[in-house]
Amino acid sequence: MQITQSHFGGCLCEAIRFELASTPLHHIICHCQTCRKAIGATRVAWAVVHIAHFKFIDLLPVEYESSFGVFRTFCGKCGTSLTYRQAENAETIDITIASFDEPALFAPTQEIWLDDKVHWEIQNHTLAQVFKDCE
Repeated sequence: MQITQSHFGGCLCEAIRFELASTPLHHIICHCQTCRKAIGATRVAWAVVHIAHFKFIDLLPVEYESSFGVFRTFCGKCGTSLTYRQAENAETIDITIASFDEPALFAPTQEIWLDDKVHWEIQNHTLAQVFKDCE
């Protein structure tokens, strides 16, 4: 039997906390325009996880449908972006890597939506490169 360590995280003001009871499936950097606008940064690092292994502890964040069938969550008090979920993919949820207590554990392995990258943003050629969405 394999024992998996839980990973914890939350928002800036610590009102929202979460637990991930598994290892992420993928660690990605997204350059798409909607992620950039939702997060307020030129790119965002996501940990893609099985939704069954993820839970919010105590308080729930605010959920916003940023485009049809795409739901993002954030803390209603401090505004920290926390998750991204697609209704058509009920198996996974993406968690902002920076919101983990130990984000260094989840170094990205690929960059996606490079066609949308801000021109002055430096591309990391050591990572797998996907110029549109990842499949």
